[in-house]
Amino acid sequence: MDAVQRAKSGHPGMPMGMADIAEVLWNDFLRHNPGNPRWCDRDRFVLSNGHGSMLLYSLLHLTGYPLPMEEIVNFRQLHSMTPGHPEYGDTPGVETTTGPLGQGLANAVGMAIAEKVLAAQFNRGDHAIVDHHTYVFVGDGCLMEGISHEACSLAGTLGLGKLVVIYDDNGISIDGEVQHWYTDNTPARFAAYGWHVVPDVDGHDADAIHSAIASAREADDRPSLVCCKTIIGWGSPNKQGKESCHGAALGEDEVQLVRETIGWSHAPFHVPDDIAAAWDARSRGKAQEDAWAARFEAYRAAYPELAAQFTRRIEGKLPDGWGEHADTFIAEVQQACENIASRKASQNALEGFAPKLPELIGGSADLTGSNLTLHSGSRPISATSDDGNYLYFGVREFAMSAILNGLALHGGFIPYGATFLTFSEYARNALRMAALMGVPSIFVYTHDSIGLGEDGPTHQAVEQVATLRLMPNMSVWRPCDAAESAIAWRHAIERRQGPTSLLFSRQSLPHQARTREQLADAARGGYVLRDCAGTPQAVIIATGSEVALAVEASTILEQKGIAVRVVSMPCTDVFDAESASYRESVLPPSVKARVSVEAGVTDYWFKYIGNHGRPVGVDAFGLSAPYEKVYEYFGLTAESVVRAVEESIADVGAAAAGIAAEKIV
Repeated sequence: MDAVQRAKSGHPGMPMGMADIAEVLWNDFLRHNPGNPRWCDRDRFVLSNGHGSMLLYSLLHLTGYPLPMEEIVNFRQLHSMTPGHPEYGDTPGVETTTGPLGQGLANAVGMAIAEKVLAAQFNRGDHAIVDHHTYVFVGDGCLMEGISHEACSLAGTLGLGKLVVIYDDNGISIDGEVQHWYTDNTPARFAAYGWHVVPDVDGHDADAIHSAIASAREADDRPSLVCCKTIIGWGSPNKQGKESCHGAALGEDEVQLVRETIGWSHAPFHVPDDIAAAWDARSRGKAQEDAWAARFEAYRAAYPELAAQFTRRIEGKLPDGWGEHADTFIAEVQQACENIASRKASQNALEGFAPKLPELIGGSADLTGSNLTLHSGSRPISATSDDGNYLYFGVREFAMSAILNGLALHGGFIPYGATFLTFSEYARNALRMAALMGVPSIFVYTHDSIGLGEDGPTHQAVEQVATLRLMPNMSVWRPCDAAESAIAWRHAIERRQGPTSLLFSRQSLPHQARTREQLADAARGGYVLRDCAGTPQAVIIATGSEVALAVEASTILEQKGIAVRVVSMPCTDVFDAESASYRESVLPPSVKARVSVEAGVTDYWFKYIGNHGRPVGVDAFGLSAPYEKVYEYFGLTAESVVRAVEESIADVGAAAAGIAAEKIV
């Protein structure tokens, strides 16, 4: 109450309503060490209804995390450790960024999958080094969001027995009483998913809460939903049970009334010593981690190789020899000179890299045969088969993406998931959350353009490439052939500070000849693929399937006596991060005549081609026809690129003449 009141913004209702539940969970069940928030075998706690962040911050402060009272006082203030919604990386003990409702729940499903698979891969006999629960707080809003249906249905199918979700059934959302728009039989819904359900728990009765959570932990063959009836804003004489306490400070007078009602006579932000001591979990947490460390040492003695691999994976380090292995594979791909679809090249990259990476875990949203995400070492994960590395996500693009984020947040895995590029729209907010958190999820998108052909505009990606590039901290690769595809996969695997989107074609793409230096430069995001003698008159910049058009056009232009450079730019963000000297060596500032070629919207490319440039692309939705006809209809041909280059050169010449004439005058 005090923090929200001081900030004059926030959500006091849920923290007050769920405080009794939180007290029981955190003091009676949760295994964690405030002195080491990253202890790998800790229980995970996810506040999916993240607007109630002050509940989590209070718990972290009281139990002894390095979150001092000064940060509680600075709730929602600039650069504080207590932002309006929990943010991963800002606050010790926050497992994931939450606020967009339902996504924390889906992240938790990913964390529970990670625990299940890691346990199967590493536990041996009496040596249980992976053995923890994932607890989630959710509200009505989380369960109304469609992602909750996607994620919880899959969680039930997979039998995630160490996932415990506690539902704050207070019947209130921002617009008031949810009975007017949310009348689902939630316990029946989750029972139908195959969950263990504990209904009608009094969320203000500590004994009832304890019994319900204990029951959930015993049902270890399936996930559990504990349905707690609570009163939002509990303790507020005039606002409890009403939407008025959901998202606004109570007001000084009401705060004082609450103090009187619950018998709390202490000043704002003061915690008496006896209460602080009772909450402090540091010694208990250290003892729990020390006991685990002793078990791990016994495990290390019995299974030294497994212990070393476990430590490496939890630390997020790639295996010894990875760099040499990747170099050799990429060189072999270049030498093979295969003309194949880049989606097939992606599968080949998985085939080449996966044997070296036991931490690689992935799947597709019901498009495995089209996305080509299976490799020969893939083993499905199911309720009865934990020791796998492949997830059949079903038609659940949003949940798949948020689950990947949960897998990445948990640690021990490099997760990837695939669908068609146009369906990245279903998952957009999970991609944004991955980028915001800086977690290394890999999003694989095939059928990346109008090259999809006959399926038509509903399935043909046009604007998606540009919008992904506009997302801060999202690395986006659109490779032109098998070699660039392998390089893109390597980048995604090695990138630790954020997610990567890999965009691959449905149609076959021709192999591009490269020197060893060009192959190395491809990893820099943009490089000179085909050059001319002397200074070029124009530069053509292309990506993906359109690189071949650019090369063809440059040959025609050479025959016309026009010197042209072709730049392949598979990853604009990596190229933009290169030094100015490198970027200028690829795109000389003196060469003003420039053309971009990409089968998508064109606005993005003006940052590279400038005022005198000409973009060749698709500023409309696609059409249903064989892809060659669709390309021809939209002017994605070598002849169109040639005309664009000639127009750009003419425009630069006219502009130069105009400037000269002006100087004479």
